[in-house]
Amino acid sequence: MQVQFGKFTLDTESRQLRHGDAERHLSPKAFELLRVLIECRPNALSKAQLHEQLWPSTFVSDATLTSLVAELRSVLGETPRRPRFVRTVHRFGYAFKGTVTEPQSRPTPVDRPRCWVVWDAGQVALDEGAHLLGRDRDVTVWLESPTVSRHHARIHVSGQTATIEDLGSKNGTFLRGERLATPSALTDGDELRLGSVPLRFRLLGISSSTQTHRS
Repeated sequence: MQVQFGKFTLDTESRQLRHGDAERHLSPKAFELLRVLIECRPNALSKAQLHEQLWPSTFVSDATLTSLVAELRSVLGETPRRPRFVRTVHRFGYAFKGTVTEPQSRPTPVDRPRCWVVWDAGQVALDEGAHLLGRDRDVTVWLESPTVSRHHARIHVSGQTATIEDLGSKNGTFLRGERLATPSALTDGDELRLGSVPLRFRLLGISSSTQTHRS
């Protein structure tokens, strides 16, 4: 799903929220909250429904949901008294109130490869430029593990190449089983590990085959 509301664009495939050309970073749960509210618009969702969507079979307090809504509103540039997109339904839950449109066409780069970092919790597409991986809120790839440093590693995509470097992390960045000491080139299918979190790097060049092979 890719939709636009105000000056924002939400892309659930690449798991990106953009304001114009700039990316706005959300924690994974806040991103899921926004996705659920938009998908269910204009219906209001109760707190119980949101708990089931975001934390299935897990007990969390209403304060956790309130904190998540506050994070989302902060990124969207609104307040509870002046909501632009997230409406509070008192004593019930929340709803999405903005006007949503689907773009006529999706931008697809033709002069550079498409890159992803894939792990058990999901995947993130990497555009041209530098991308932080870690546990801080300003990173591109957010990894929820105490073994991952706040700014753990950096992947840089340039043209048809990509490199990864460790940023002085405590538990190390590993490429193909070897701990990184210097920036190293990445190839399609490379196995990575940040602390105890395993990941895989995927790179699809513009001349790569799209044929599906039997595994």
